[in-house]
Amino acid sequence: MKLPVSLLCAAAAVALSFSVQAQAVKPDLAKGAALFGQACVACHAADGNSTTPANPKLAQQHPEYLVKQLHEFKTGKRNNAIMAGFSAALSDDDMRNIGFWLAAQKAAPGAATDKDLVTQGERIYRGGIPDRQIAACAGCHSPNGAGIPAQYPRLSGQHAEYTETQLKHFRDGTRANNIQMTGVAAKMNDREIKAVADYIAGLR
Repeated sequence: MKLPVSLLCAAAAVALSFSVQAQAVKPDLAKGAALFGQACVACHAADGNSTTPANPKLAQQHPEYLVKQLHEFKTGKRNNAIMAGFSAALSDDDMRNIGFWLAAQKAAPGAATDKDLVTQGERIYRGGIPDRQIAACAGCHSPNGAGIPAQYPRLSGQHAEYTETQLKHFRDGTRANNIQMTGVAAKMNDREIKAVADYIAGLR
């Protein structure tokens, strides 16, 4: 049976659209490296492995997560004056190129610092706190902190200071771009947050 010309044209248009989209989303790692070197290197180090505990390690992070965060800094959904300034000048392609370049960089391992905290942190990370309905971190971020691509960020080896700060920001509403994390952090006290952050720093 012959298909109507209009239907064939429509199918061709859809196929062309998918082809164009596929080409559009292909990242340019060289451009990503260049942009990162211009705008990001001072805070996040040349390979994305920040050596400053207040600034996150970005190497080997899921690119979709990085792009989402850059968009949210740009739109103000995530509040950070420094990142808002940098992200304002980035196009969608710029964000994608940077995100995929960072994802290709090898993450440097971190280290936990407090044995007592690590024991408590491991308990919470792996099992949550059931009697207070605090979910296990491993459920979303995986047992080794690798996260789930396009859904949940990689945490393994992240600076404890940075993780602790972000959890407190989720708790007090300073960071409001993830409802799940706001709900989890709202139920945690300072010691629990510090313990989880220290445990995450040593994950690999």
